[in-house]
Amino acid sequence: MQLGTRWAVGDESPSALPEVVSYAVRTVEEELVATDVETAGWSWTLTWLEGKPVVTLDDGTEIRYNQAEDSATITQPVEVEASDYDEEP
Repeated sequence: MQLGTRWAVGDESPSALPEVVSYAVRTVEEELVATDVETAGWSWTLTWLEGKPVVTLDDGTEIRYNQAEDSATITQPVEVEASDYDEEP
């Protein structure tokens, strides 16, 4: 069993991560800086699912590792605006 960890946005990612996942983390962080998103107090959470790292940012951004392709997939949350057709709760 592998234990996960947390680290602050801007800090170095854990050395146990594959290089491509660390690169994906840096890419997300660079995009946040470029778009002036305030990330003070935000952290990444590393968990292990079936021996593979899953990295999640506090805003819901998720990075998953594909070992067969040595690739990382970044999934970002989508903000949906209400439309005139949405029902009231």
